[in-house]
Amino acid sequence: MAKTVYIWGEAERFSNYRRWVESAGGRAVSGSAAAGQGALWDALLLPGGGDLEPWRYGQENTASRGLEPERDGAELRLLQEFTAAGKPVLGVCRGLQTINVFFGGTLAQDIPGHNAWADGDRLHAVGTAPSPFRALWGERIWVNSAHHQAAGRLGGGLLAVQWAEDGVVEALCHRRLPVWAVQWHPERLGNREPGRRLMAAFLGLV
Repeated sequence: MAKTVYIWGEAERFSNYRRWVESAGGRAVSGSAAAGQGALWDALLLPGGGDLEPWRYGQENTASRGLEPERDGAELRLLQEFTAAGKPVLGVCRGLQTINVFFGGTLAQDIPGHNAWADGDRLHAVGTAPSPFRALWGERIWVNSAHHQAAGRLGGGLLAVQWAEDGVVEALCHRRLPVWAVQWHPERLGNREPGRRLMAAFLGLV
């Protein structure tokens, strides 16, 4: 039976994530899960999107936009359920930021040089520290970038394992829990490397 990966929200909004999950043999499930329903699925995927409300990490709003309060609350609650059960979680872009805030970290509300170009994602190199991610991609790879916020102070238990050349954190792993996150967008890479390897490895945590 295919491993189920839950994504909060409307299915049509996250169709590229669904295809990414399915490309590695998983089954993506979307919706507005009620409290306690996390036990129904094998893993949680937190996709990209608008910015988190800055009050959630102790800051005033200085540059955050596209706020999604309902989604913030739902994904943070799901994180509580899935991490309490020891189930795998994967964050992408906003998802990395949500994970960092969940564990008590902060965000840099606006950074230069990482937003998308007018005709598509920005490409840049990243370095990877010894971690499950280095086993997937080696020490240095090129990734696609489309964000204006980034992790600030890291949350408890989180370890930065990938950085852009300007020091922006590009990937996180939890020291004990099966929680991974990347700041770039592997779901836009289809079946190409390194996106395919990441989803296959994530499903392997289930």
